[in-house]
Amino acid sequence: MESFNLQQLTSDMNINWTPVFAATVCGTGALILFWKWRNNQKIQKKILNARRRRDKSLQRAEQAVQQFKIQNPDFESSSIVSLSLSELTGKLQDGSLQPDAVLHAYMEKALEVNKNLNCSTEILMESVEQLTEINTQSKKGLLYGVPISIKDNVGYKGHDSSCGVVGNLDQPAVMDSVVVTVLKKQGAIPFIKTNIPQGLLSYECSNPIYGQTLNPCNLKKTPGGSSGGEGALIRGGGSILGIGTDIGGSIRIPAAFCGICGFKPTSKRLSGQEISSCVKGQKSVLSSIGPLARDVESVALFMQALLCQDMFTLDPNVPPIPFNQKVYESSEPLRIGYYENDGFQQPSPSMARAFRETKALLESAGHTLVPFPPLRLYEVFFEFAFKGVMADGGRTLYSHLKSGPIDSCLRDQAALLRIPGFIKKLLSVVLKPVSPRLSVSLKAGVGVGSIAELWRQHVNIEEYIDEVIAEWRRLNVDVLLCPMLGPAYNLHYSGRIISTYLTFTLLLSLFICLVNHCATSHVSLLLAFNSLIITS
Repeated sequence: MESFNLQQLTSDMNINWTPVFAATVCGTGALILFWKWRNNQKIQKKILNARRRRDKSLQRAEQAVQQFKIQNPDFESSSIVSLSLSELTGKLQDGSLQPDAVLHAYMEKALEVNKNLNCSTEILMESVEQLTEINTQSKKGLLYGVPISIKDNVGYKGHDSSCGVVGNLDQPAVMDSVVVTVLKKQGAIPFIKTNIPQGLLSYECSNPIYGQTLNPCNLKKTPGGSSGGEGALIRGGGSILGIGTDIGGSIRIPAAFCGICGFKPTSKRLSGQEISSCVKGQKSVLSSIGPLARDVESVALFMQALLCQDMFTLDPNVPPIPFNQKVYESSEPLRIGYYENDGFQQPSPSMARAFRETKALLESAGHTLVPFPPLRLYEVFFEFAFKGVMADGGRTLYSHLKSGPIDSCLRDQAALLRIPGFIKKLLSVVLKPVSPRLSVSLKAGVGVGSIAELWRQHVNIEEYIDEVIAEWRRLNVDVLLCPMLGPAYNLHYSGRIISTYLTFTLLLSLFICLVNHCATSHVSLLLAFNSLIITS
């Protein structure tokens, strides 16, 4: 009996496991595919909802404009949007123009520009409600009644700051950013949010949520990034003043590509509270908030409006240094440092010509031009600036990108971010004889290997800043004149070229804090010289 049971048990164990294994594999595969399908459906739903919100806001804005036209038959928007900021503020202050007329004029123009350029992520219909508050205020604010545009990542209560990535959708800001709060206190009316590249670290302007923004000067060109929506809207006439952010040229590049004026202040000169980023936490190269506008005077007025007690009270991290109008209006000759070629890349022929013409104009105006080539550019750009931004090997940035579909403009960049660090090191060695710059870019893209290495890098950056300050003082210069990227690149081209094109802008972001040490009184004068190159 026991023998029979043992034989029976042995017989029962001789099961054909092949179908079981196949069924398990197929079932697991089906579950994985189902999970991916569900996840993709959720992503597509988020994107669709974001687009619907934008479309709804555009429709509501169009209805508001039409209703205002019916109530005001003599309303003519073209005569309002053609005014300079100084003319506009003057008319608003003396009462010859009312804030509601100005807002609806710019809303109408922004809608028209957006149809051609796709530069908006949402119209802020709270701006119409803000008119009631404006009418009860005195006209003491420097920007009383002025409609302004704000970049997508600038916090505005009740609205997403997407940075062009799906993971940031459906997370509306719980409060206004400090810069928006102060601008409102100065009487400004934020009325539109503008488009950006996915992840912000690009000088394209496209993302899978809101699509591609076009350059108003040439629809086959990019407006630049990451404040590309601002550049396109302002140059197209749909905004008179806007807020951008800049870590490696994100204000300066759109200004150059669109032919307007932009200003990157020293980091922390304006509050960065409630400003979103996809690399928040890295401290090697700090970001700045700054203005874009049609002319230098408008940019200066923006800085004057924000550098006030409200800013210093709301964010104690901001140094309480008000705008120095006396220095801005000074006509005393300056000592101006300059370099036409940074020793790493040549400016384009048109930029080189604009640079030389600007230099000649400054010399003829009585200013002294002093050669000031960048110090240790090759080492500093890769080891400090680029490696600093990618200190974690790009993992934080890639975690944001992979939360949804990756824009076609960023596929090459995303592919590099996906490569494991040890393979990047291997490729760096293999490519060194063939392409030294790509080799060193890959090596820097690995990031830092330890906390101790990160601390050493921060020390090296501090020592480099001290070195630049010492040279600045030795030459006794007031400002620095240098070339810029431009003219605007063809659509999608920016995503195919490596970061070494950013030496004109990213390097300056690394040591821009020297302005506070050496030339605080002359910071506003940088505006005029930068704009001469931008508009040439």
